[in-house]
Amino acid sequence: MKQLFKKIIVLIITLLARAVLHKYKPEIVAITGSVGKTGAKDATWTVLSREMYVWKGDKSFNSEIGIPLTVLGCESAWGNVIRWLKIIFEGLSLIFLKNHYPKMLVVEVGTDRPGDIQKITSWLKPDVVVVTAFPEIPVHIEFFPSREALIEEKTHLVRALKPAGLLVLNADDRDVLALKQFSLHNTLTFGETLNADISILNPEIEYDREEHPVGMFGKVSYKENKLPLHLKGVLGTHIFLSVLASLAVGVGKGVNIVSALEALAQFQFPAGRMRLLHGINGSTIIDDSYNSSPAALHAALNALESLTVPTKEQSAEGGRKIAVLGDMLELGKYSADEHKKIGARIPDVCGVLITVGIRAQLINESALKKKMKKADTHHFENSIEAGEFLKTFLRSGDIVLVKGSQSMRMERVVERILENLADTKFLARQESAWLSR
Repeated sequence: MKQLFKKIIVLIITLLARAVLHKYKPEIVAITGSVGKTGAKDATWTVLSREMYVWKGDKSFNSEIGIPLTVLGCESAWGNVIRWLKIIFEGLSLIFLKNHYPKMLVVEVGTDRPGDIQKITSWLKPDVVVVTAFPEIPVHIEFFPSREALIEEKTHLVRALKPAGLLVLNADDRDVLALKQFSLHNTLTFGETLNADISILNPEIEYDREEHPVGMFGKVSYKENKLPLHLKGVLGTHIFLSVLASLAVGVGKGVNIVSALEALAQFQFPAGRMRLLHGINGSTIIDDSYNSSPAALHAALNALESLTVPTKEQSAEGGRKIAVLGDMLELGKYSADEHKKIGARIPDVCGVLITVGIRAQLINESALKKKMKKADTHHFENSIEAGEFLKTFLRSGDIVLVKGSQSMRMERVVERILENLADTKFLARQESAWLSR
């Protein structure tokens, strides 16, 4: 019954969205890839909204339900029939009444199974397509016969790009950059490589006077310009890629790059994506709890590895690097090997490992095989148990990375070790539908 209800809702809101697009004809920026989509989407909205009226999808609205809801400017009603009826009424109002509709929409386009993006592009024709990255083991690969099949699915979005459209590609990713070869569209590239149209130079971590990390700094290179960019409250060199993608879209649509950088200086990254938060007992939390995949987790570990923790001279006992890692899901046949690969890295990255879930136990076992001390590893069945343990374990100067797939609910770990409970507003999955699960 639930599946039938969902199919009916998808059909209705898709028809409404198509009618709205036909009436108002907004430009559409569509962002795809296997990592970094939501950050790129939100950063792109931040850049474009300085110059024009723009809507973006709420949270990670990238599916057959989320994209029509973005077009309609509505949030998900989950299982609430009354709220779905209200959304349908609002869609009809957009169609039959005069409204102030945005000039541009920024949407995130994802895929769980073969055919998802092809179905969406049957009615969504973007003016700008951004492709972020295709990691070696992408998230959601469980339902595809191969990595190549998943990439092929995502390239349907490029094929749907309007003839006069703009294609924005990650120059650091060979498979993404290859899309340029069969496209005749105007193309801009971004990345760490100097060959990109927009690149980042010398990215580094910024610290406060107490040696706590507070953000990232780098210089953006565009044409002959070398311009400073500060990102507050977020960590990781890979975070810059989402921002560079937004700058490419901005300059491609005529936004002054200085104005775009000014907007990004105040940009807040989405919840659960490498966000820096104050933890209990003088600790620092890197909240990357929204989701997890091998590429994203390796990038997060790179960030943790590059950090400097307070010494005993700066802190009573000295700080520790701690990784709290939950299961990575939807990896299919790659699952066991990828968890073991993560574990093999751990002894070189941090001093304490805490794992959550059945699959993450392989991370623990692999770390022990690499000579990590048993006393420095801890395993828990669920995120609540791990969070309760950390409440008495953390001390001043500790830096804690928290990451896991969505259903592992790793934000519950973060919630239990926040210094200020008011900061729960910065966490992932705080909607009532999630909190009740």
